[in-house]
Amino acid sequence: MGLLSRVAAEARGRRQRAQGRKSWSEPAFWDLDRLRWPFIGSSSLSSDREQIENDFEGYVQGIYKRNGPIAALMLVRLAVFSEARFTFRRMRNGRPGDLFGTQALALLEKPWPGGTTGDLLARMIQDADLAGNAFIARVPGTDRLRRLRPDWVTIVSASKSEPELYGAALDAEVVGYYYSPRAPGVRTDTLLLPSQVAHFAPIPDPEFSWRGMSWLTPVLREISSDLAATQHKLKFFENGATPSLAVRLDASVTPEMFERFKTLMNESHAGVDNAYKTLYLGGGADVTPLTMDLRALDFKSIQGAGESRLAAAAGVPATIVGFSEGLQGSSLNAGNYSSARRRFADATMRPLWRNVAGSLASLVEVPSGAELWFDARDISFLQDDRKDAAEIQQAKAAAIRQLVDAGYEPKSVVAAIEAEDMTLLTHTGLYSVQLQPPTTATPAEPTTDGPTPPDDPSGPDPAEE
Repeated sequence: MGLLSRVAAEARGRRQRAQGRKSWSEPAFWDLDRLRWPFIGSSSLSSDREQIENDFEGYVQGIYKRNGPIAALMLVRLAVFSEARFTFRRMRNGRPGDLFGTQALALLEKPWPGGTTGDLLARMIQDADLAGNAFIARVPGTDRLRRLRPDWVTIVSASKSEPELYGAALDAEVVGYYYSPRAPGVRTDTLLLPSQVAHFAPIPDPEFSWRGMSWLTPVLREISSDLAATQHKLKFFENGATPSLAVRLDASVTPEMFERFKTLMNESHAGVDNAYKTLYLGGGADVTPLTMDLRALDFKSIQGAGESRLAAAAGVPATIVGFSEGLQGSSLNAGNYSSARRRFADATMRPLWRNVAGSLASLVEVPSGAELWFDARDISFLQDDRKDAAEIQQAKAAAIRQLVDAGYEPKSVVAAIEAEDMTLLTHTGLYSVQLQPPTTATPAEPTTDGPTPPDDPSGPDPAEE
Protein backbone atom coordinates (compact mmCIF):
# COMPACT_ATOMS: atom_id res chain seq x y z
CA MET A 1 0.00 0.00 0.00
CA GLY A 2 1.44 3.40 -1.03
CA LEU A 3 1.71 6.54 1.06
CA LEU A 4 -1.43 8.20 -0.29
CA SER A 5 -3.44 4.98 0.14
CA ARG A 6 -2.29 4.66 3.76
CA VAL A 7 -3.21 8.25 4.58
CA ALA A 8 -6.60 7.91 2.88
CA ALA A 9 -7.33 4.67 4.77
CA GLU A 10 -6.40 6.31 8.06
CA ALA A 11 -8.64 9.27 7.23
CA ARG A 12 -11.59 6.93 6.71
CA GLY A 13 -10.84 5.24 10.01
CA ARG A 14 -10.72 8.55 11.84
CA ARG A 15 -14.09 9.56 10.42
CA GLN A 16 -15.58 6.28 11.62
CA ARG A 17 -14.08 6.68 15.09
CA ALA A 18 -15.33 10.27 15.25
CA GLN A 19 -18.97 9.34 14.74
CA GLY A 20 -21.05 9.53 17.88
CA ARG A 21 -19.20 12.44 19.42
CA LYS A 22 -21.42 15.24 20.69
CA SER A 23 -18.97 18.05 20.00
CA TRP A 24 -16.47 18.49 17.19
CA SER A 25 -14.39 20.77 19.40
CA GLU A 26 -13.68 18.22 22.10
CA PRO A 27 -9.94 18.33 22.88
CA ALA A 28 -9.69 14.53 22.92
CA PHE A 29 -10.87 14.37 19.32
CA TRP A 30 -8.32 16.89 18.10
CA ASP A 31 -5.41 15.61 20.17
CA LEU A 32 -3.91 13.80 17.20
CA ASP A 33 -0.51 13.57 18.90
CA ARG A 34 -1.74 10.46 20.70
CA LEU A 35 -2.35 8.67 17.43
CA ARG A 36 0.57 6.76 15.94
CA TRP A 37 0.77 5.22 12.53
CA PRO A 38 3.53 4.94 9.91
CA PHE A 39 3.18 8.34 8.28
CA ILE A 40 1.10 10.39 10.70
CA GLY A 41 3.09 10.84 13.90
CA SER A 42 3.29 13.34 16.72
CA SER A 43 3.85 17.05 16.22
CA SER A 44 7.54 17.19 17.03
CA LEU A 45 10.88 17.33 15.30
CA SER A 46 10.69 13.57 14.74
CA SER A 47 7.22 13.69 13.21
CA ASP A 48 5.85 13.53 9.72
CA ARG A 49 3.14 16.05 10.67
CA GLU A 50 3.48 19.71 11.41
CA GLN A 51 0.21 21.15 12.64
CA ILE A 52 -0.59 24.75 13.40
CA GLU A 53 0.27 25.04 17.08
CA ASN A 54 -1.50 28.30 17.86
CA ASP A 55 -5.17 28.35 18.68
CA PHE A 56 -6.33 30.09 15.52
CA GLU A 57 -9.77 30.90 16.86
CA GLY A 58 -8.23 32.17 20.08
CA TYR A 59 -5.93 34.50 18.17
CA VAL A 60 -8.83 35.78 16.07
CA GLN A 61 -11.39 36.19 18.85
CA GLY A 62 -9.08 37.08 21.73
CA ILE A 63 -6.50 39.26 19.99
CA TYR A 64 -7.43 40.47 16.52
CA LYS A 65 -11.05 41.32 17.34
CA ARG A 66 -10.40 42.64 20.85
CA ASN A 67 -7.12 44.55 20.68
CA GLY A 68 -7.03 47.88 18.87
CA PRO A 69 -3.23 48.16 18.41
CA ILE A 70 -2.99 44.64 16.98
CA ALA A 71 -5.88 45.27 14.58
CA ALA A 72 -4.24 48.55 13.48
CA LEU A 73 -0.89 46.88 12.84
CA MET A 74 -2.43 44.02 10.89
CA LEU A 75 -4.56 46.38 8.81
CA VAL A 76 -1.53 48.50 7.86
CA ARG A 77 0.36 45.38 6.79
CA LEU A 78 -2.69 44.13 4.88
CA ALA A 79 -3.36 47.47 3.15
CA VAL A 80 0.15 47.79 1.71
CA PHE A 81 0.77 44.08 1.08
CA SER A 82 -2.44 43.61 -0.93
CA GLU A 83 -1.56 46.43 -3.37
CA ALA A 84 1.12 44.43 -5.22
CA ARG A 85 0.56 42.70 -8.56
CA PHE A 86 2.22 39.59 -9.94
CA THR A 87 4.37 39.36 -13.03
CA PHE A 88 7.17 37.25 -14.45
CA ARG A 89 10.82 38.28 -14.37
CA ARG A 90 13.42 36.97 -16.79
CA MET A 91 16.64 35.52 -15.41
CA ARG A 92 19.88 35.85 -17.38
CA ASN A 93 22.98 34.16 -16.02
CA GLY A 94 21.48 34.23 -12.57
CA ARG A 95 20.68 37.94 -12.75
CA PRO A 96 17.14 39.43 -12.95
CA GLY A 97 16.01 40.99 -16.19
CA ASP A 98 12.87 42.65 -17.51
CA LEU A 99 9.29 42.05 -16.34
CA PHE A 100 6.62 40.53 -18.57
CA GLY A 101 3.25 38.80 -18.33
CA THR A 102 1.46 35.82 -19.86
CA GLN A 103 -2.01 34.33 -19.69
CA ALA A 104 -0.81 32.09 -16.85
CA LEU A 105 -1.11 35.06 -14.47
CA ALA A 106 -4.91 35.08 -14.93
CA LEU A 107 -5.17 32.51 -12.12
CA LEU A 108 -3.66 34.99 -9.67
CA GLU A 109 -5.52 37.98 -11.09
CA LYS A 110 -8.93 36.28 -10.67
CA PRO A 111 -8.37 33.57 -8.06
CA TRP A 112 -12.10 32.95 -7.48
CA PRO A 113 -15.37 34.42 -8.73
CA GLY A 114 -15.38 38.10 -7.84
CA GLY A 115 -11.90 37.87 -6.35
CA THR A 116 -8.82 39.89 -7.27
CA THR A 117 -5.11 39.69 -6.59
CA GLY A 118 -5.66 42.09 -3.70
CA ASP A 119 -8.24 39.76 -2.15
CA LEU A 120 -5.87 36.82 -2.47
CA LEU A 121 -2.97 38.69 -0.87
CA ALA A 122 -5.19 40.07 1.90
CA ARG A 123 -6.27 36.56 2.88
CA MET A 124 -2.72 35.27 2.80
CA ILE A 125 -1.17 37.98 4.96
CA GLN A 126 -4.06 37.80 7.44
CA ASP A 127 -3.63 34.05 7.91
CA ALA A 128 0.15 34.40 8.11
CA ASP A 129 -0.14 37.08 10.79
CA LEU A 130 -2.57 35.08 12.93
CA ALA A 131 -1.37 31.52 12.38
CA GLY A 132 2.09 31.92 10.91
CA ASN A 133 0.96 29.99 7.82
CA ALA A 134 -1.27 30.60 4.81
CA PHE A 135 -2.42 27.83 2.49
CA ILE A 136 -3.88 28.42 -0.97
CA ALA A 137 -5.02 25.37 -2.95
CA ARG A 138 -5.85 25.04 -6.61
CA VAL A 139 -9.26 23.42 -6.97
CA PRO A 140 -8.74 20.25 -9.07
CA GLY A 141 -10.09 20.48 -12.59
CA THR A 142 -10.74 24.23 -12.45
CA ASP A 143 -8.94 27.54 -12.81
CA ARG A 144 -9.88 28.59 -9.29
CA LEU A 145 -8.00 28.96 -6.03
CA ARG A 146 -9.28 28.24 -2.53
CA ARG A 147 -8.04 29.62 0.75
CA LEU A 148 -7.60 26.83 3.31
CA ARG A 149 -8.15 27.71 6.93
CA PRO A 150 -4.68 27.21 8.46
CA ASP A 151 -5.74 25.31 11.58
CA TRP A 152 -7.48 22.75 9.35
CA VAL A 153 -4.27 21.92 7.51
CA THR A 154 -1.56 19.46 8.55
CA ILE A 155 1.78 19.33 6.72
CA VAL A 156 2.64 15.70 5.95
CA SER A 157 6.25 14.65 5.39
CA ALA A 158 7.91 11.30 4.82
CA SER A 159 11.29 9.65 4.39
CA LYS A 160 12.16 6.79 2.04
CA SER A 161 15.41 5.76 3.72
CA GLU A 162 14.41 6.18 7.38
CA PRO A 163 10.60 6.21 7.68
CA GLU A 164 10.75 5.78 11.47
CA LEU A 165 12.35 9.25 11.78
CA TYR A 166 9.47 10.93 9.95
CA GLY A 167 10.26 14.59 9.26
CA ALA A 168 13.63 14.46 11.03
CA ALA A 169 15.23 12.15 8.45
CA LEU A 170 17.91 13.58 6.21
CA ASP A 171 15.91 12.93 3.04
CA ALA A 172 12.54 13.91 4.52
CA GLU A 173 10.30 15.99 2.30
CA VAL A 174 6.77 17.30 2.21
CA VAL A 175 4.53 14.77 0.47
CA GLY A 176 1.21 16.52 0.93
CA TYR A 177 -1.12 18.72 2.94
CA TYR A 178 -3.84 17.06 4.97
CA TYR A 179 -6.95 19.27 4.81
CA SER A 180 -9.62 18.51 7.41
CA PRO A 181 -12.45 21.06 7.41
CA ARG A 182 -14.56 20.91 10.54
CA ALA A 183 -18.30 21.48 10.67
CA PRO A 184 -20.96 20.30 13.11
CA GLY A 185 -21.84 16.74 12.19
CA VAL A 186 -19.78 16.70 9.01
CA ARG A 187 -16.12 16.11 8.34
CA THR A 188 -14.12 15.36 5.23
CA ASP A 189 -10.42 14.64 4.93
CA THR A 190 -8.44 15.38 1.78
CA LEU A 191 -4.76 14.90 1.06
CA LEU A 192 -3.49 17.54 -1.39
CA LEU A 193 -0.20 17.18 -3.23
CA PRO A 194 2.51 19.84 -2.90
CA SER A 195 1.88 20.91 -6.50
CA GLN A 196 -1.72 21.74 -5.55
CA VAL A 197 -0.96 23.95 -2.53
CA ALA A 198 0.92 27.22 -2.08
CA HIS A 199 2.31 27.40 1.47
CA PHE A 200 3.19 30.91 2.66
CA ALA A 201 5.17 30.94 5.93
CA PRO A 202 7.19 34.18 6.12
CA ILE A 203 8.56 33.55 9.64
CA PRO A 204 9.92 30.00 10.00
CA ASP A 205 9.24 28.22 13.28
CA PRO A 206 12.70 27.19 14.59
CA GLU A 207 11.26 24.00 16.11
CA PHE A 208 9.92 22.67 12.83
CA SER A 209 11.18 22.20 9.30
CA TRP A 210 8.31 23.59 7.23
CA ARG A 211 5.88 25.27 9.58
CA GLY A 212 5.74 29.02 10.10
CA MET A 213 5.28 31.07 13.26
CA SER A 214 3.03 34.06 13.88
CA TRP A 215 4.73 37.31 14.81
CA LEU A 216 2.10 37.59 17.57
CA THR A 217 3.51 34.60 19.47
CA PRO A 218 6.61 36.33 20.93
CA VAL A 219 4.59 39.34 22.13
CA LEU A 220 1.66 37.58 23.81
CA ARG A 221 2.69 39.06 27.17
CA GLU A 222 2.76 42.56 25.69
CA ILE A 223 -0.69 41.95 24.22
CA SER A 224 -1.97 40.79 27.62
CA SER A 225 -0.49 43.89 29.23
CA ASP A 226 -2.16 46.15 26.68
CA LEU A 227 -5.50 44.42 27.23
CA ALA A 228 -5.05 44.84 30.99
CA ALA A 229 -4.22 48.52 30.57
CA THR A 230 -7.32 49.04 28.44
CA GLN A 231 -9.40 47.19 31.02
CA HIS A 232 -7.89 49.34 33.76
CA LYS A 233 -8.88 52.50 31.91
CA LEU A 234 -12.38 51.14 31.36
CA LYS A 235 -12.79 50.27 35.03
CA PHE A 236 -11.56 53.71 36.02
CA PHE A 237 -14.44 55.32 34.12
CA GLU A 238 -16.96 52.64 35.07
CA ASN A 239 -16.30 53.32 38.73
CA GLY A 240 -17.01 56.99 38.49
CA ALA A 241 -13.68 58.21 37.11
CA THR A 242 -12.52 58.72 40.70
CA PRO A 243 -9.81 57.03 42.75
CA SER A 244 -10.68 54.07 44.91
CA LEU A 245 -11.72 55.05 48.42
CA ALA A 246 -11.35 53.52 51.85
CA VAL A 247 -14.27 54.36 54.12
CA ARG A 248 -13.84 53.88 57.85
CA LEU A 249 -16.83 53.77 60.15
CA ASP A 250 -17.16 54.05 63.88
CA ALA A 251 -16.67 50.90 65.90
CA SER A 252 -20.24 51.09 67.14
CA VAL A 253 -21.63 50.45 63.65
CA THR A 254 -23.16 46.98 63.42
CA PRO A 255 -22.64 44.67 60.40
CA GLU A 256 -26.23 45.21 59.34
CA MET A 257 -25.79 48.98 59.42
CA PHE A 258 -22.51 48.63 57.49
CA GLU A 259 -24.16 46.62 54.71
CA ARG A 260 -26.97 49.18 54.39
CA PHE A 261 -24.45 52.01 54.28
CA LYS A 262 -22.37 50.28 51.60
CA THR A 263 -25.43 49.58 49.46
CA LEU A 264 -26.59 53.19 49.62
CA MET A 265 -23.12 54.53 48.86
CA ASN A 266 -22.68 52.28 45.83
CA GLU A 267 -26.08 53.24 44.49
CA SER A 268 -25.33 56.95 44.91
CA HIS A 269 -21.70 57.12 43.79
CA ALA A 270 -20.59 54.01 41.87
CA GLY A 271 -20.56 54.06 38.07
CA VAL A 272 -19.82 56.67 35.45
CA ASP A 273 -23.35 58.14 35.71
CA ASN A 274 -22.60 59.15 39.29
CA ALA A 275 -19.18 60.64 38.59
CA TYR A 276 -18.21 63.87 40.34
CA LYS A 277 -21.26 63.93 42.64
CA THR A 278 -20.78 65.38 46.08
CA LEU A 279 -20.08 62.70 48.67
CA TYR A 280 -22.13 63.02 51.86
CA LEU A 281 -21.14 60.95 54.88
CA GLY A 282 -22.77 60.42 58.21
CA GLY A 283 -21.19 60.85 61.59
CA GLY A 284 -18.16 58.70 62.26
CA ALA A 285 -17.39 58.01 58.58
CA ASP A 286 -13.95 58.86 57.24
CA VAL A 287 -12.81 58.65 53.54
CA THR A 288 -9.22 58.06 52.36
CA PRO A 289 -8.17 57.82 48.66
CA LEU A 290 -6.21 54.64 47.97
CA THR A 291 -4.98 55.01 44.38
CA MET A 292 -3.67 57.65 42.04
CA ASP A 293 -5.42 58.94 38.92
CA LEU A 294 -4.37 58.14 35.35
CA ARG A 295 -2.11 61.15 35.10
CA ALA A 296 -0.26 60.23 38.26
CA LEU A 297 0.16 56.71 36.89
CA ASP A 298 1.68 58.16 33.68
CA PHE A 299 -0.83 55.98 31.86
CA LYS A 300 -0.10 57.39 28.41
CA SER A 301 3.60 56.57 28.56
CA ILE A 302 2.99 53.10 29.91
CA GLN A 303 0.50 52.20 27.20
CA GLY A 304 2.53 53.95 24.50
CA ALA A 305 5.66 51.95 25.32
CA GLY A 306 3.69 48.72 25.00
CA GLU A 307 2.31 49.77 21.64
CA SER A 308 5.83 50.48 20.37
CA ARG A 309 6.95 46.97 21.33
CA LEU A 310 4.03 45.53 19.38
CA ALA A 311 4.88 47.71 16.38
CA ALA A 312 8.48 46.51 16.46
CA ALA A 313 7.35 42.87 16.39
CA ALA A 314 5.06 43.58 13.44
CA GLY A 315 7.81 45.37 11.52
CA VAL A 316 5.68 48.51 11.27
CA PRO A 317 7.20 51.79 12.54
CA ALA A 318 5.03 53.54 15.12
CA THR A 319 4.99 56.63 12.90
CA ILE A 320 3.40 54.69 10.03
CA VAL A 321 0.63 53.07 12.09
CA GLY A 322 -0.09 56.27 14.04
CA PHE A 323 0.76 55.21 17.59
CA SER A 324 1.20 57.97 20.15
CA GLU A 325 4.97 57.52 20.49
CA GLY A 326 5.33 57.85 16.74
CA LEU A 327 3.46 61.17 16.69
CA GLN A 328 5.72 63.09 19.05
CA GLY A 329 8.73 65.33 18.61
CA SER A 330 10.65 65.00 15.38
CA SER A 331 9.05 61.70 14.38
CA LEU A 332 6.73 63.45 11.95
CA ASN A 333 9.44 65.47 10.23
CA ALA A 334 9.48 64.83 6.52
CA GLY A 335 12.87 63.18 6.63
CA ASN A 336 12.05 60.94 9.59
CA TYR A 337 8.71 59.88 8.16
CA SER A 338 10.32 59.06 4.81
CA SER A 339 12.95 56.98 6.59
CA ALA A 340 10.25 55.11 8.52
CA ARG A 341 8.26 54.52 5.34
CA ARG A 342 11.32 53.21 3.52
CA ARG A 343 12.22 50.95 6.42
CA PHE A 344 8.70 49.50 6.38
CA ALA A 345 8.76 48.99 2.61
CA ASP A 346 12.29 47.61 2.31
CA ALA A 347 12.59 45.53 5.48
CA THR A 348 9.00 44.31 5.90
CA MET A 349 6.95 44.48 2.71
CA ARG A 350 9.48 43.55 0.03
CA PRO A 351 10.63 40.36 1.80
CA LEU A 352 6.96 39.41 2.23
CA TRP A 353 6.24 40.01 -1.46
CA ARG A 354 9.29 38.00 -2.50
CA ASN A 355 8.23 35.14 -0.22
CA VAL A 356 4.63 35.05 -1.41
CA ALA A 357 5.72 35.11 -5.05
CA GLY A 358 7.89 32.08 -4.45
CA SER A 359 5.07 30.32 -2.61
CA LEU A 360 2.48 30.89 -5.34
CA ALA A 361 4.86 29.83 -8.12
CA SER A 362 3.85 26.21 -7.58
CA LEU A 363 0.30 26.98 -8.76
CA VAL A 364 1.08 28.72 -12.06
CA GLU A 365 3.00 27.77 -15.17
CA VAL A 366 6.20 29.81 -14.96
CA PRO A 367 7.91 30.30 -18.36
CA SER A 368 11.34 28.79 -18.84
CA GLY A 369 14.17 31.11 -17.85
CA ALA A 370 11.90 33.25 -15.66
CA GLU A 371 10.47 33.42 -12.14
CA LEU A 372 7.23 34.60 -10.60
CA TRP A 373 7.78 38.06 -9.18
CA PHE A 374 5.85 41.04 -7.82
CA ASP A 375 5.31 44.44 -9.39
CA ALA A 376 5.21 47.27 -6.85
CA ARG A 377 5.49 50.17 -9.29
CA ASP A 378 1.83 51.20 -9.01
CA ILE A 379 1.60 51.16 -5.21
CA SER A 380 0.78 54.68 -4.03
CA PHE A 381 2.45 54.11 -0.66
CA LEU A 382 5.77 53.71 -2.49
CA GLN A 383 5.36 56.63 -4.89
CA ASP A 384 8.02 58.64 -3.09
CA ASP A 385 10.43 55.95 -4.20
CA ARG A 386 9.70 56.91 -7.81
CA LYS A 387 11.93 59.96 -7.36
CA ASP A 388 14.79 57.69 -6.40
CA ALA A 389 13.92 55.44 -9.33
CA ALA A 390 14.04 58.43 -11.67
CA GLU A 391 17.49 59.34 -10.39
CA ILE A 392 18.62 55.76 -10.96
CA GLN A 393 17.26 55.85 -14.51
CA GLN A 394 19.11 59.09 -15.13
CA ALA A 395 22.36 57.53 -13.96
CA LYS A 396 21.71 54.50 -16.17
CA ALA A 397 21.07 56.76 -19.17
CA ALA A 398 24.36 58.54 -18.60
CA ALA A 399 26.18 55.22 -18.39
CA ILE A 400 24.50 54.01 -21.59
CA ARG A 401 25.54 57.16 -23.43
CA GLN A 402 29.11 56.84 -22.21
CA LEU A 403 29.39 53.20 -23.24
CA VAL A 404 27.85 53.81 -26.66
CA ASP A 405 30.30 56.67 -27.23
CA ALA A 406 33.07 54.28 -26.26
CA GLY A 407 32.13 51.99 -29.14
CA TYR A 408 29.88 49.34 -27.62
CA GLU A 409 26.79 48.11 -29.43
CA PRO A 410 23.69 49.92 -28.08
CA LYS A 411 21.64 46.75 -27.60
CA SER A 412 24.38 45.08 -25.59
CA VAL A 413 24.83 48.23 -23.52
CA VAL A 414 21.15 48.33 -22.51
CA ALA A 415 21.16 44.61 -21.68
CA ALA A 416 24.33 44.95 -19.59
CA ILE A 417 23.04 47.97 -17.65
CA GLU A 418 19.67 46.41 -16.89
CA ALA A 419 21.19 43.08 -15.85
CA GLU A 420 24.15 44.74 -14.07
CA ASP A 421 26.40 42.35 -15.95
CA MET A 422 29.21 43.96 -17.95
CA THR A 423 30.07 40.65 -19.60
CA LEU A 424 27.07 41.20 -21.88
CA LEU A 425 28.81 44.14 -23.59
CA THR A 426 29.82 43.69 -27.22
CA HIS A 427 32.30 46.14 -28.80
CA THR A 428 32.05 47.38 -32.38
CA GLY A 429 35.81 47.77 -32.81
CA LEU A 430 35.38 51.51 -33.34
CA TYR A 431 36.18 54.26 -30.90
CA SER A 432 34.96 57.78 -30.13
CA VAL A 433 34.40 59.89 -33.29
CA GLN A 434 35.55 56.97 -35.46
CA LEU A 435 32.25 55.17 -34.80
CA GLN A 436 31.36 55.83 -38.47
CA PRO A 437 33.49 53.61 -40.76
CA PRO A 438 36.10 55.70 -42.63
CA THR A 439 35.38 56.46 -46.34
CA THR A 440 37.46 54.62 -48.98
CA ALA A 441 36.44 56.68 -52.05
CA THR A 442 39.27 58.57 -53.94
CA PRO A 443 38.96 62.32 -54.64
CA ALA A 444 37.16 63.10 -57.91
CA GLU A 445 39.30 64.24 -60.96
CA PRO A 446 38.78 67.88 -62.03
CA THR A 447 36.66 68.27 -65.18
CA THR A 448 37.37 70.48 -68.24
CA ASP A 449 33.93 71.97 -68.19
CA GLY A 450 33.43 75.30 -66.55
CA PRO A 451 35.77 78.24 -65.95
CA THR A 452 39.50 77.75 -65.99
CA PRO A 453 41.02 77.92 -62.55
CA PRO A 454 43.17 80.96 -61.89
CA ASP A 455 46.92 80.74 -62.39
CA ASP A 456 49.07 79.89 -59.47
CA PRO A 457 50.16 83.22 -58.02
CA SER A 458 53.43 81.61 -57.05
CA GLY A 459 54.18 80.68 -60.71
CA PRO A 460 56.49 82.64 -63.17
CA ASP A 461 55.52 86.16 -64.24
CA PRO A 462 54.53 86.26 -67.94
CA ALA A 463 56.13 89.71 -68.29
CA GLU A 464 59.49 88.30 -67.40
CA GLU A 465 59.23 85.86 -70.31
